[in-house]
Amino acid sequence: MAKRVGVILAGCGHRDGTDVAEAMIVLLTLDRMGADAVCAAPDQPQAVVANHLTGELLPAKPPKRAVLAEAARLARGPIINLAALGDRDLDALIIPGGQGVGYALSSYVEKGERCEVNPDVARLLRAMLAAHKPIGVSSLAAILVARVLGPVAGVRLTLGSKHPPAAKHAAVMGADMRPCTVDDVVVDQKARVISTPASIYDDAPLRQITLGVEKLVRTVVGLARDRSPRPIPPTAVPGAAPTI
Repeated sequence: MAKRVGVILAGCGHRDGTDVAEAMIVLLTLDRMGADAVCAAPDQPQAVVANHLTGELLPAKPPKRAVLAEAARLARGPIINLAALGDRDLDALIIPGGQGVGYALSSYVEKGERCEVNPDVARLLRAMLAAHKPIGVSSLAAILVARVLGPVAGVRLTLGSKHPPAAKHAAVMGADMRPCTVDDVVVDQKARVISTPASIYDDAPLRQITLGVEKLVRTVVGLARDRSPRPIPPTAVPGAAPTI
């Protein structure tokens, strides 16, 4: 059976939601590998709205955009409320980056290393760690893993260079930060966490971002256990004697 990989989205657009390029590379690679993507996003109002032409950020005004509805622009198909997604539904989990990580999936943009992570994101990350199921994060999404799993697992992660503020914040949170080029990944074999810098490098060409994110997805799916088909009851087999 196809492996089921959760993809957590935070809206649409790298300035206030999920990075479109990262999300599309993830979804395309999963499709090419024959895995089933299970897209999910929190059902909550969007905190800010960005003008992606000028970069200007404006407080969201009523009626506020919904993160789940905005994320549906990326999914182009079924997408569910993150609150309804459990670790038993998945064989692996991937969270693409984008500033929505710091607005919708956490309060990182506002609070830095003292940020709070969306409770459903935190629940899933802890459950996936406990079940030894692989987790993949690209660019800023590494902050979520650092905040939730850093204190308990000292998880190895990358945000590109060790020097940007986000990488320093992740280290303070308890993560073991490693340098990494945009086209490569860092793998924590014990925690089964894979990370890549992706668009954290603002000047990185899309072809290099693609190499890193594809490698991340392939590593995540490769580490995921095969999903065993459910046994067929004897009465469902043609010619089998009925169970008494």
